[in-house]
Amino acid sequence: MSEVKVNKVSPRSGTTVTLGDSGDTFSVPTGATLDTSSGTITVADGSIANAKLANSAITLNGTSVSLGGSASIGTTWPAVITADPANAVAGNGYFCNTTAGAFTVTLPTSATRGDEISFIDYAGTFDTNNLTIGRNGHNIQGDASDLTVSTERAGFTLVYVDSTQGWLLKDK
Repeated sequence: MSEVKVNKVSPRSGTTVTLGDSGDTFSVPTGATLDTSSGTITVADGSIANAKLANSAITLNGTSVSLGGSASIGTTWPAVITADPANAVAGNGYFCNTTAGAFTVTLPTSATRGDEISFIDYAGTFDTNNLTIGRNGHNIQGDASDLTVSTERAGFTLVYVDSTQGWLLKDK
């Protein structure tokens, strides 16, 4: 086996340096570092086993997802509700049916910047039977009071920003 020791390999022309031939394997010994900060490395078959990676998951919308796994992106819409679902859940949307009477949906106890919760007037009855959004200790639109919705067919999303403003209307 031959050995060549150099500090740098530069192309004679162009910007590509080819090491070896098709099918050759290059190994980086344990304890050695392969610095890729100035570019990329293309893997021949396009994959690297998860076990070989420093991180085994990525975070999407605040949820850890294992590499090779799957996640639902976007709003989850449970069944139509006619009463408080025992605290709304970030990432959910709620079709609220106030036909039988007004009710309150309580926001989560803890919230993180970017959390979103959506609400829609399912039956067009918020004008006669209001929906109240219970603040659960957080401000809504910078105000320390619950939000009463009395607009027929209202649909809106609240986004949490911080303890000063709390939950803000995403769209009006």
